[in-house]
Amino acid sequence: MRMAELSRRTGVPVPTIKYYLREGLLQPGERTSPNQAIYDETHIRRLRMIRALAEVGGLPIAKVRDVLDAVDSPEIPFEILGTVQHSIEPPSGGTGSEYWETARERVAKLVLDRGWRSNIESPPATTLIAAVASLYELGREDLTAMLERYAPAAEKIAEYDVNAVTRGRGLEDTIEGVVIGTVLGDAIFGALRRLAHQHATAHALGVPDEYKVLGREGE
Repeated sequence: MRMAELSRRTGVPVPTIKYYLREGLLQPGERTSPNQAIYDETHIRRLRMIRALAEVGGLPIAKVRDVLDAVDSPEIPFEILGTVQHSIEPPSGGTGSEYWETARERVAKLVLDRGWRSNIESPPATTLIAAVASLYELGREDLTAMLERYAPAAEKIAEYDVNAVTRGRGLEDTIEGVVIGTVLGDAIFGALRRLAHQHATAHALGVPDEYKVLGREGE
């Protein structure tokens, strides 16, 4: 297909496709003349992945490139997961907090108690430590109980995620599933949790009569 058809089928504007080509995120098409190239289904799949990572997952282009480089490399899925986690985790900061070590010990104990083969120095662990340290700083130590309450649910969600992307799949599909499932899974679960918050808050605190209609309740 020509670039115009590639754009139509993916919803990605032609200037954006050209930008991805310049940045090396998208492989060049097969040249048919100095100014013309044709593209195939692999380009459609790649563009959809780029859109998922950048537009839904919210990754900056530099991080999208890191993730795609990992996908294109011969690494095993577990190593690719590490690359993805380094890409999607925001800088945690907070290492200078007076509660940092207390929070780190709390997270390390959780990992040990759960028997998780997880790296306490990994980006998600650092993000979690920073969040717990912030709770201590804010005088909301009571909310740190979320760690122990969330952990069993997180474990079951992770087991489901891994089974979903590895069951009956080849290596290429598994790697793609690890990448997309990790990035979009965060977006999906975060949105589900916020929707559930609307419902739980309405149930606990009540909702004014004028909001008791579908589409407005919980806003």
